[in-house]
Amino acid sequence: MKKYLFAFCLALGGLGFSLSAQQLTRFAVVDLPRVYVSFFRESRAVREFEERSARVQSEIDRMNAEIQTLRQNQISAEFQGNQEQALRLESEINRKSDYLTEYYRLKTAELESQKARLSQSSSFLEQVYDEIRFIAESEGYTMVLNLKENTGILWYSPTVDITDKLIQNLTEKARR
Repeated sequence: MKKYLFAFCLALGGLGFSLSAQQLTRFAVVDLPRVYVSFFRESRAVREFEERSARVQSEIDRMNAEIQTLRQNQISAEFQGNQEQALRLESEINRKSDYLTEYYRLKTAELESQKARLSQSSSFLEQVYDEIRFIAESEGYTMVLNLKENTGILWYSPTVDITDKLIQNLTEKARR
């Protein structure tokens, strides 16, 4: 009888341990790029990045318009039979097109690098991670995964997505 009582208590204890382990393991997910877009976008550094990006795009548009004008002039010169002028314009178009291609490549790389530095800036990440830690600890999550960088997540319930709460908390703290 004692053996059965002992086995029953052991099984009951194992069940209790199993249930408590299930209660302790809670996962949450966060969409960090969405946090960046929603919260960090209001910062001065991001506004400067967006202004620089707009200036680069404006310069690219200006160069494209200049090349289009040269092409129209080339077509006009060819139509008028001025081959010398058409060849000179074709050479200038090729030179400007090559410059535009190189300018675009360099500026795109610079902007991507600046964007990466912004989203990885220590003050921003520190603020985000502190708030994630606060939410996780206050709501009992033992692990929070970055939804966009974790290829192991095949499915998740929207109930474990704390992105909106994180954005709301960060925004409230920024207003103080």
